[in-house]
Amino acid sequence: MFKLKKYLKPHIVAVILAILFLFGEAVCELVLPNLMSDIVNIGIQNTGVENASPEVISTDGMTLLKPFMSDNSKKLIEKSYKLVESGTDSAKDYENAYPILKESGKGVYVLTDYSDRSALDDIFGKASVALIAMMQDFAKQGNTSASSSKDMDISNADITEMYKINPMLSMIPQAKFDGYINDSNNADNQITNTVGCAMTKLFYKEVGIDMGQYQFNYIAKIGVYMLLITLAGGIFAILVSLIASKVAAGVAKDLRRDLFQKVESFSNREFDSFSTASLITRTTNDITQIQMFVVMAIRLICFAPIMGIGGMIMALQQGVSLSWIILLAIVLLIIVMVVICIVALPKFKSIQKMVDKLNLVTRESLTGMMVIRAFGTQKNEEERFDKANKDLTSVNLFVNRVMVILMPIITLIMNGVTLLIVWVGAHQIEAAQIQIGDMMAFMQYGMIIIMAFLMISMMFIMIPRASVSASRIAEVLESELSIKDSKNPKSLGENSKGEISFNNVSFKYGNAEDNVIENISFTAKPGQTTAFIGSTGSGKSTLVNLIPRFYDVTAGSITFDGIDIRDITQHELRSKIGFVPQKGVLFSGDIASNLRYGKRDASDSEIAEAAKVAQAEDFINSKLEKYESPIAQGGTNVSGGQKQRLCIARALAKKAPVYIFDDSFSALDFKTDAALRKALKKYTGDSTVLIVAQRISTIMDAEQIIVLDEGKRVGKGTHKELMQSCPTYREIASSQLNEEELK
Repeated sequence: MFKLKKYLKPHIVAVILAILFLFGEAVCELVLPNLMSDIVNIGIQNTGVENASPEVISTDGMTLLKPFMSDNSKKLIEKSYKLVESGTDSAKDYENAYPILKESGKGVYVLTDYSDRSALDDIFGKASVALIAMMQDFAKQGNTSASSSKDMDISNADITEMYKINPMLSMIPQAKFDGYINDSNNADNQITNTVGCAMTKLFYKEVGIDMGQYQFNYIAKIGVYMLLITLAGGIFAILVSLIASKVAAGVAKDLRRDLFQKVESFSNREFDSFSTASLITRTTNDITQIQMFVVMAIRLICFAPIMGIGGMIMALQQGVSLSWIILLAIVLLIIVMVVICIVALPKFKSIQKMVDKLNLVTRESLTGMMVIRAFGTQKNEEERFDKANKDLTSVNLFVNRVMVILMPIITLIMNGVTLLIVWVGAHQIEAAQIQIGDMMAFMQYGMIIIMAFLMISMMFIMIPRASVSASRIAEVLESELSIKDSKNPKSLGENSKGEISFNNVSFKYGNAEDNVIENISFTAKPGQTTAFIGSTGSGKSTLVNLIPRFYDVTAGSITFDGIDIRDITQHELRSKIGFVPQKGVLFSGDIASNLRYGKRDASDSEIAEAAKVAQAEDFINSKLEKYESPIAQGGTNVSGGQKQRLCIARALAKKAPVYIFDDSFSALDFKTDAALRKALKKYTGDSTVLIVAQRISTIMDAEQIIVLDEGKRVGKGTHKELMQSCPTYREIASSQLNEEELK
């Protein structure tokens, strides 16, 4: 995977942006459970009261709580609250909000300094706890004034009943107050906050605040926050998806470009190392795997850890006592992931090879369909395809079954965690250790953590397959080219003569022990035709394939106008050669586009002339659309002879100083062959012509004929000279023509 990391460098800014947006999305999702907890704990249970310190409290209420505060606490109260007396000018500003000011004539304390709100919450919460403790003592002693507080249902208590103990407060010894204060200082923060908020709610009711509207306002406020955060999270998610898709598509595009360019630079030796089917798979399926992985990596690799770690931190804030449940879930998930990795990962590594095999069988069957039908072997090919298909299907089914099992297991763990949280949380709620909203939030954070681990497990499953694909792509990209341009190339110039010289040339394929061509020397001169003939496997085609450097010589040298072809760039060398391969290849398009393939700017008259010389003019003009007539992929809609003539015309339209015809006249009848050679001689003029042929009639008029046998030159000269001096040539000639024709 790391071998391809350079393809991410152009997109590094986009990736960083995506990570930032992912962080924003994760924060949004992690905040929502807390807000939901606030709605339950504060909005529903506390009627929207979120602070133990009231924003407004009656003078009676302050009188009730002050004895349970320390001197420093009283000073902070005096600093933070303002006394508003009924009937004063300042009271008019508060009468609508606090009806008690005009209905009962009582004064109120209004919170004006919010800077120490947390300290005030602590003071009022502890004072409320101390008050309730005292009232419980009074109830135990049978004091009727506190009888209403026996059940300690503060939320439904009558505050006026509590105020009945105000006259008694002065009679209680200070030591008693100190004891209650000390007990409240040791109380759990959760309890002090809950009791304080309950008392605050009573104070709000007393001053005339509509608690129904107050509750609605709080829930609506939190609801709007949740909607805005959800919207922000959605926007972040969309942006991340767009960036991830764009980056992945860009990486895939660059990979396909470089892979195609690399394959284009392959010599025949490299093509022998990689099958065509494999190269197609690597260019398509393997790169698609990388593209999918990049999308998922950007989307999940960063997101999952943020959610997992953030979820754990937030969960611990909700209740440490429940954290062991999350730990248990994580351990179970890790065990599941390890088992799945051990079982499934080896299978992922074999899938791509099986895809290669399937592509190979499919391609061979499609390209060789005529041969298959001719020999009646459709059944054999069906069985061959069926085997490759079944092997791939079997592995895919196995992997899919593993993935199918994964989801129910994850669901079981999630549901089990939920049940445990509810079971344990219910007991802790009963013990006043946590609130209902906290338990619900913890439950959501538990799900977030589990889903994060699920995403991580999905990545672990994708990584091996993507890694295999990346290795296969890197194998092609990093493959050493056997044919390279010289670091200090020489130029042929514009006016190349086209003289080709072989100087003791030998060649062997790859790691083969024996040479295919051995110690060949000759010179092909401009304005002359040099022909090659010999038995099948004698090395004729191999020899001419050395000239455009489809292969490089093993020993000796080949020169073009006196320059070693290895010192000339491949592009310049091949631009000087009009090559017609042994097996003609046409490209999808029309006739004109195929004829202009070697010279894009060739005029209509130039391609028409080339077609005329190649004896293709008649059948082209017989078509309805003439030169605009469509050519199917591979030229399947023209005959073998027509394809060969079009390939010859394509090479001639290039007007190169060197023409190579590798057994390019084999599909032509004798009449067409003779007419083509006659026209060719005139058309090529001063160009160097090299012809590989099986027919003696095709090369009889050549100025130079090279006879090959088992890779060695066994004869060189004209037809007449070879008939006298070369037994191999004479044998070939006698097998094709009679004595009269040979004269």
